[in-house]
Amino acid sequence: MKINGVFEGGGVKGIALAGGVSAAMKQGHVFNEVAGTSSGAIVAALLAAGYTGEDMKEMILRAPFRSFMQRSPIFNTKIIGPAARLFIKKGLYSGAALEEWVNQQLAAKGIRTFGDLRHNQLRVIASDITQGKLLILPNDIAQYGIDPRKFSIAKAVRMSSSIPYFFDPVMIRRQIKSSAKAAPFAEQFYYIVDGGLLSNYPLWVFDQETDREDIIPVIGFQLVGKSDMPTRKIKGPITMLEALFGTMLSAHDERYIEQKNRFRTVKIPTLGVGNTQFNLSKELSMSLYDSGFQASNDYFNNWSAETYEQNYEKLVLRRP
Repeated sequence: MKINGVFEGGGVKGIALAGGVSAAMKQGHVFNEVAGTSSGAIVAALLAAGYTGEDMKEMILRAPFRSFMQRSPIFNTKIIGPAARLFIKKGLYSGAALEEWVNQQLAAKGIRTFGDLRHNQLRVIASDITQGKLLILPNDIAQYGIDPRKFSIAKAVRMSSSIPYFFDPVMIRRQIKSSAKAAPFAEQFYYIVDGGLLSNYPLWVFDQETDREDIIPVIGFQLVGKSDMPTRKIKGPITMLEALFGTMLSAHDERYIEQKNRFRTVKIPTLGVGNTQFNLSKELSMSLYDSGFQASNDYFNNWSAETYEQNYEKLVLRRP
């Protein structure tokens, strides 16, 4: 059956989302339109490009997660190096390796820009911290003078995945009139970061289309189970910043899910894995994948289109 999928962000824990996708597909469900934040945006982009959950499983086994945290040797000096990079670049790591990896996976399917996909097939959530607003990409990129159809999917995913202070923000140069007084360099850009700041689980994104006659079921995949996470060790300002954002995302993930959304949410245990725990072993990576597969399989074993439609009309559309 055709469904729309929404994928929550959660850093490296997004591996579990791939397992959820695999189980849904094995039960005969086909993803029509997809949306996601952070790691959820990665999964959504790969789905839109034509990858299956099984394909993503193989990617996980080959993915160079540690390379996502590489930085120039000049910034590797203990304590001083990371702090200097954070001050100069506004992030501990660039995020370029993540963008390049996503770009390579998409290019293998002949996909690079949103114009290579069907209209509205993929939506990526990001946060503009300069203007303090949420972005739904690609459509909202037009506000910056960029053609949405020509915008790089990998760049959008990098924006959505740029955990503040962990990865550099993505900078978009402002359009300033030639007659205007030149602004300081730092003020010449908009800073775009992780969509999880404003909406880590954008289940609402398809609810704006309730006027359509052919309502397609919307199923969300949410990462839960942070209570098992070990106590964070805060040794200085850098580890404190990491803990700060990790706590914020956990608060998003653990928030109360309204009754109207429970019936359309697959809750996936994440086994106590942290958002930025990129040094995962292959065994733990596959455990996350299996956790997602099992949770999704259990959900769809008890799912029916008829029950979904009844709940949707009663709880979302508020029809008696």
